[in-house]
Amino acid sequence: MTDVEGPAYVPGHGLLSGRSAVITAAAGAGIGGATARRFLEEGARVLISDAHARRLKEYEAALAGEFGPESVAAMPCDVTDETQVRGLFDTAAREHGRLDIVVNNAGLGGTSLLVDMTDEQWSKVLDVTLNGTFRCTRAALLSMKETGGGVIVNNASVVGWRAQAGQAHYAAAKAGVMALTRCAAIEAAEYGVRVNAVSPSLAMHPHLVKVTSPELLAELTEREAFGRYAEPWEVANVIVFLASGYSSYMTGEVVAVSSQHA
Repeated sequence: MTDVEGPAYVPGHGLLSGRSAVITAAAGAGIGGATARRFLEEGARVLISDAHARRLKEYEAALAGEFGPESVAAMPCDVTDETQVRGLFDTAAREHGRLDIVVNNAGLGGTSLLVDMTDEQWSKVLDVTLNGTFRCTRAALLSMKETGGGVIVNNASVVGWRAQAGQAHYAAAKAGVMALTRCAAIEAAEYGVRVNAVSPSLAMHPHLVKVTSPELLAELTEREAFGRYAEPWEVANVIVFLASGYSSYMTGEVVAVSSQHA
């Protein structure tokens, strides 16, 4: 897709040592899977979840083989189902004793012009991307306020700022995630909980290649300041920063992982 050479992979530095985390939509491909790996490299214990049970189990096995079965567990979860969301967070609190970090990565995209978009298309994207983030944020806060602190990192998108044809539902959902992040941060401060978001532009992974035309991917890549797309682990690095003590005075922020911040 691009001939521009990317950076070298950054090794872990124990930034999340001894902390427990839940990461949604983390069945291997993309930002969620990269975040799970980076968290393990930084010393965290991780509970990964995804709506795709088979892929989730395969990725759990791969991570357990590399980092040890005591460091990673998996639990299927559809973020559109409140019962499953509560079950996920109850399991995390029970197994780890407390919940320190939540990464709300679940989202659903699609391309449709507004005049052709059905109510079902609109509602499905909003339910996974925005409502799912709301459900998981609520569950995380209910847990964290009891244990006295924590960090929530939401995955937004530059499309929440930038207009793009065919993306009205996704853009509305991601703009909603940004607004939810800011409001939740104000409410969560009294519990000692920080809430921030990352806003990536183009992070390449196999699923994106399957659902996006080569022409559009090339056009989006050309917009990037470095002339290349991001690797999912580059976004995960920023999530690690927001989850770590290095960002202890940051809350309610949406951090662009891209030059396209407006």
